[in-house]
Amino acid sequence: MAKITAALVKELRDKSGAGMMDCKNALTENDGDIEASMDWLRQKGISKAEKKSGRVAAEGLVAVAAKGDAAVAVEVNSETDFVARNDQFQALVNGVADVALENDGDYEATKLSTYGGASHDVEAEIREAVGTIGENMNFRRSVGLRVGNGVVSTYIHNAVAPGLGKLAVLVALESEAPTDQLEILGKQLAMHVAAINPQAMTVEDMSEDAVEREKTILIEQARESGKPDNIIEKMIVGRMNKFYQEVVFVEQTFVIDGETKVSKVIENAAKEAGTEIKLAGYARLELGEGIEKEEDDFAAEVAAAVSS
Repeated sequence: MAKITAALVKELRDKSGAGMMDCKNALTENDGDIEASMDWLRQKGISKAEKKSGRVAAEGLVAVAAKGDAAVAVEVNSETDFVARNDQFQALVNGVADVALENDGDYEATKLSTYGGASHDVEAEIREAVGTIGENMNFRRSVGLRVGNGVVSTYIHNAVAPGLGKLAVLVALESEAPTDQLEILGKQLAMHVAAINPQAMTVEDMSEDAVEREKTILIEQARESGKPDNIIEKMIVGRMNKFYQEVVFVEQTFVIDGETKVSKVIENAAKEAGTEIKLAGYARLELGEGIEKEEDDFAAEVAAAVSS
């Protein structure tokens, strides 16, 4: 019987994208034959899908899809960036985005909707892809924006293919201005959101908890200076205004020119177009945001798989 070495396991893992133990088992069952092991993994792929579901999927892609007055962004995760560059995975993510567009970005509705020309839903399509591609995958979230009159601009930062990348932004503008003018403004605003990542669109939209937390910190800092309460109150007003300028979309300095407030940029564009332009909403999806990633020791993982 052939010796199942770490190098052999790694070779099969690189070719198949399957997990370490799956590769070792495949090689053991097929006397170290790589091609036979590849076939064995494919045959066992669907039945192994549930076992892969426990592994952390923090890589993958975000995608955008747009049609008329609506656009959506979705995030589909994989375990490795290698799989994210796979044509089959990219087609899957685009397919999920298309289904999300039909559902205005509603996550639950998208999961349960029929996938493309298949006879099953999006969740089933992803389970099937787990089996064929060999990694845990997860349709994590989706968001959509729609306007009554205007545009929803989309932007992908560091795109790996059209509409696919690691960071997606949507910006909705309500207006009767010409579509081409709105698209230019929307794209620039979306680039701003990608770069600066505002916490809220307006001051009124800010989380009360976030505002109170910031005020508490600023008050404590001011008190340490020994100033009287009436002076502290005035200091806090100024410092909170500065805080809003840092975290609120319309209060921020426009990243494109580095000097104009975003609200003023929109106002200037409206004057040029001769009609009102309203910022109706925005959304930002950054790949893996909030997911706790495991730090893997690849060499140790190979050794452990071979020795077990």
